[in-house]
Amino acid sequence: MPGPAVVVEIACDESGFSGTNLLDPASPVIAHASADLTRDEAAAVLATLRSRFHHRGATEHKAHLLLRPGQPEAVAWFLSELAGRSTVHVVHKRDHVAGRVLDLFTGEPSYLDGTRLGRDHGRAAAVLRGRTDVLAAFVAMTHLKHRRRPDPAAVDRFLALVPGVVADGVPGLAGLSRRDVVSVLDRLLDGDPAVPPPLEPLVPALAETVLRWSRGGRSVAVVHDEQSALTPQRTAVLAATLAAAVSPAPPPLLGVRQVDSRCDPRVQVVDLLAGWARRTAGPAA
Repeated sequence: MPGPAVVVEIACDESGFSGTNLLDPASPVIAHASADLTRDEAAAVLATLRSRFHHRGATEHKAHLLLRPGQPEAVAWFLSELAGRSTVHVVHKRDHVAGRVLDLFTGEPSYLDGTRLGRDHGRAAAVLRGRTDVLAAFVAMTHLKHRRRPDPAAVDRFLALVPGVVADGVPGLAGLSRRDVVSVLDRLLDGDPAVPPPLEPLVPALAETVLRWSRGGRSVAVVHDEQSALTPQRTAVLAATLAAAVSPAPPPLLGVRQVDSRCDPRVQVVDLLAGWARRTAGPAA
């Protein structure tokens, strides 16, 4: 009989969240960082930053303290302390939006979309990411907060712009009808748990982070900074979807516990890492 599943607990945080403003050129990426440090190990890292690198007086460490001018030694030391104990997943928001256009309207949406287990749209997504007009129309159309039904004008704008073929020999959204679009939007408005939120890149970023740590044979318990995108329903559906996708391997995600970053040194450490990663990632080509 197989032995009990190996469980690893990781702390996670993000940098670059901009709400539904996913096409802001000033914030082109979101970085999702994670580490498997213990609370004592993370506290020791923060203590060294305070004593050795003059972050005195900081009750909560933020990336601007680590990345301010004159801190290259602090950055080098910090990254060396996390070597082999951390990961960073960077999402280019424009790529995320292009992928979600195709995910929603070329097949059944899934919480695997946007991860290594999801569909690969290849050249179609690569070409579509350059169509800022289409992406902006999609974001406006799927921003459904405080709405009871889809906005007909927003649907019209999207359908008028969306390409049937995005490049020579690359199928896009040929044959997409108003009924198709409204059907998906209605599912989002009705809270269909099978449809992931299209404007929340943090959800697939968390999934990809968990898959990296799981390595096909471990289960991951997540401690995460408080994020409104990670609702209990969404994380439960994500956990079930990942488990079904990798079965009979152990379920990758055991659960997500959200904490106040000021109360957990592990989350403060990964916040620093995420901030560094976002600052150094630069804009997508």
